Amino acid sequence: MAVSPKRKLPPNPETASRTVWLYLTLLTIQYGVQPLISKRFIRREVIVTSSVLACEVAKVIFALILLAKEGSLGRLYKEWTLVGSLTASGLPAAIYALQNSLLQISYKNLDSLTFSMLNQTKLLFTAFFTYLMLGQKQSVKQMGALFLLIIAAILLSFGEGSGKGSSGTNPDHVLFHGIIPVLVASVLSGLASSLCQWASQVKKHSSYLMTVEMSIVGSLCLLASMSKSPDGEAIRQHGFFHGWTALTVIPVLSNSIGGILVGLVTTHAGGVRKGFVIVSALLVTALLQFVFDGRPPSFYCLLALPLVVSSISIYQKYPYRVKNKES
Repeated sequence: MAVSPKRKLPPNPETASRTVWLYLTLLTIQYGVQPLISKRFIRREVIVTSSVLACEVAKVIFALILLAKEGSLGRLYKEWTLVGSLTASGLPAAIYALQNSLLQISYKNLDSLTFSMLNQTKLLFTAFFTYLMLGQKQSVKQMGALFLLIIAAILLSFGEGSGKGSSGTNPDHVLFHGIIPVLVASVLSGLASSLCQWASQVKKHSSYLMTVEMSIVGSLCLLASMSKSPDGEAIRQHGFFHGWTALTVIPVLSNSIGGILVGLVTTHAGGVRKGFVIVSALLVTALLQFVFDGRPPSFYCLLALPLVVSSISIYQKYPYRVKNKES
């Protein structure tokens, strides 16, 4: 008598919810801790490109280990195609590369405060593209929560202060080389985040595999730019690990783990919630600076705290619900 195969039980919603919150919490802590450990353990002599490349390599290694651990490495290897990879990961990676270039241009031509405030608009663009590509609607209260979060992010930007003035005194120069690039970068950030969510949730592309693919694409772009970049020249002159110490590995590994968590959060929670993580992490950084450096949180940070807590609570409590039509 033939034995019927075991049916795979659907995931427990409560367990899935706890897993999502775990990913969100871990990513918030990682984002919050990263600036502090980078400042302490990465010396000024370290070449930026070398630490970024090392981080990408570490992300690939961690992701492959996790794929092997869950037993899907062999299956994904057989099913992998170049077209599928470029669609799911290559396009977002290229968009993120362009976004980073635009942010660098904008930062040089805007004061820190204006730059930080305009950069927060990526939350709205992420919500817009998520709706456009995935049909993921936001309730009115959720939209209100997003605006609360943006206000909190602007307050936190005030707390950072405007450390440098705008380098372009000509208003047209500021507009075309400062304001427009950062707004375009925000649009691209929302698009890339939504593409990643689409690939993982609709195309069922593994978040670990996306991490591997995007890290490889990003590394190839960096290696290509090294032929003419100052960092490439510095590496050729002084060596790849110039300025490194044993402690430099700590922030590099932490950043790579953060990259893995970003993929998991995007897959299980979506790009909009990732925005909540980024703003919440600024509060974590402020708290840790008070604990370890004795720097009390700014007045703006204290104002932002209840706004962040309220926005997260509202966004979670009032999801969009489809109205049942009575027959």
